[in-house]
Amino acid sequence: MSAERVFSLVNVRSASDDLTARARIRDAAIARWGREGFRAGMRAIAADAGVSAPLVVHHFGSKDALRAACDEHVLHRIFEEKSAAVAGTPPTDVVAKLAMLEEYAPLFAYVVRSLLDGGSLAARFVDGMVEDAEKYLEDGVAAGTIRPSRDPHGRARALIATTVGTIVMAQTDAAAGRGPAPTEDPTAAMRAMYDNVMVGSLELYTHGLFTDSSYLDAYLAYEENPHE
Repeated sequence: MSAERVFSLVNVRSASDDLTARARIRDAAIARWGREGFRAGMRAIAADAGVSAPLVVHHFGSKDALRAACDEHVLHRIFEEKSAAVAGTPPTDVVAKLAMLEEYAPLFAYVVRSLLDGGSLAARFVDGMVEDAEKYLEDGVAAGTIRPSRDPHGRARALIATTVGTIVMAQTDAAAGRGPAPTEDPTAAMRAMYDNVMVGSLELYTHGLFTDSSYLDAYLAYEENPHE
């Protein structure tokens, strides 16, 4: 084997190892911050990932940059799952994933921590959820599984508001002793959350709430002439 070939293989292997280390650090950060909140530091994350603290800095530069990478990854995973659910995956396969909630527990806990943390970073995270929701709802419209909307952005915001509210309610229920806390047992909290809202949510999404369009018609008329 030529020296050039050996050098090429070493470079490819090093790049692959580098990418794997970066992913391990990101996943360790998602898990640690989901469990403990965003006060957990870079050294603890490095230990979880089995790397040195300087390597975390090498890959991400700062804690804020690492959190941004985690946000991007979590939002991407949510988008992939939602897009597949509304635009091609059979409903039986989507529902079957409820048996694998443990796989999604770190992502769920991270989302909960992001929402509870508040501030501008949480606001940007929610904005990302809304933006992605608008995209995967469009995918569903194109696939014929979701009705078109006269206000796609508003519908996406309403959907995410419901999601955020359900998560906050799960946390407040736990504080009142009525269920597991998403920040302490995300898998059990997800199961309880689905038990509490899944049928009602699917009924709303499938059949709607009102029996006719009177409220929508009245509001659209008000929008056209708000001062009459």
